Amino acid sequence: MTAVSAPPAVTPLAVVGCGVVSPAGYGLAPLAEALRPGGALAGTDGPGVGDYPPRVIHAVPDFRIADHLGRKGTRYLDRLTSLALVACKQALEEVGAPETDQQRTRTGVVLATNTGSVSSHTSLLRQSYEGDKPYLLNPAEFPNTVMNCAAGQVAIRNKLKGLNATVAGGQAAALSAFRHARIAMSVGRADRLLVGGAEELNAPSAWAWQASGALGDQASLGEGCAVFVVEEPGERPALAHLLACEVGYHGGSASSAGDGRTISGGLAACITRALDRSGVRPEEVDTVALGATHHLGLQGSEEHGVRSALGRLPEPVRAGAVLGETYSAGGALQLAAVLALWQSGQGGTTALITSVGHDGNVGALVVRRP
Repeated sequence: MTAVSAPPAVTPLAVVGCGVVSPAGYGLAPLAEALRPGGALAGTDGPGVGDYPPRVIHAVPDFRIADHLGRKGTRYLDRLTSLALVACKQALEEVGAPETDQQRTRTGVVLATNTGSVSSHTSLLRQSYEGDKPYLLNPAEFPNTVMNCAAGQVAIRNKLKGLNATVAGGQAAALSAFRHARIAMSVGRADRLLVGGAEELNAPSAWAWQASGALGDQASLGEGCAVFVVEEPGERPALAHLLACEVGYHGGSASSAGDGRTISGGLAACITRALDRSGVRPEEVDTVALGATHHLGLQGSEEHGVRSALGRLPEPVRAGAVLGETYSAGGALQLAAVLALWQSGQGGTTALITSVGHDGNVGALVVRRP
């Protein structure tokens, strides 16, 4: 038999900038405060709340895109795109936007989402049924129905000419985006990437969660966006070093996709590969950010997979318990939660970000404190 060679060890990617828009507020500091014991957020109350199912919802407080980008060109932007634009604006302000044409050509965007703006899809569809002349739809709203609208708007507004990708993968979408970014940079597609995930809060998605029965009764629903500027390590101070990111699919059919043993075993294999490629021993991992908070069946499977790979469950960070279920943005907000704790002087030095989905997708990202 021919021996299979081990994959090469990864080169760390430095996180040099971070933008976060979440129900806790703007930036890492409010997120760290919300993650402290007793720092739970109050549910959103206001116009439109009655359209949602009887669950606690967490919206970004007092969010208006014009307050951040001005009124020009923002009138028809959907909420998902608006969240992404503000988070990217924060991230680029930390490191400075590309100034030369060469820098713009070598700077790109990799953004995770599920289907784009669900509220835009449903609103336009409703207009087509209820309008007196349904064929007279507002053409300015059509771009919002395209899944890659947010990533495209980020590139246009910041004059970024490099790689532009939108990654959809359900619960594991954000970790798939980090994996995509690692591969792209390893083959020379970009010198710097804005990587993250975004998800908006809307009534149609909330009712879909309610009908699915996938979430426990105590689960809340949230929204947000976290974006990270990543590049090869250099002189610029880093917030974190991203090591290996591994993703996989472990559900061949509807029945096996819901099999906790299949998903937990797949996650354990992903974690082991990620640690091996990162040169990190299981005992070095002191923090794990879990993604399947309040997911019936998945929460136990995720914890079991971590224990199988590490031999224990390190200090858990459950961003979803504070911010609510954020689906495709979950992995990005989990990483933001780890960085927020590190920045506030909490946590250890090596963290593991994990994600599992009801569709059988799993992922694991290893992060080290500089």
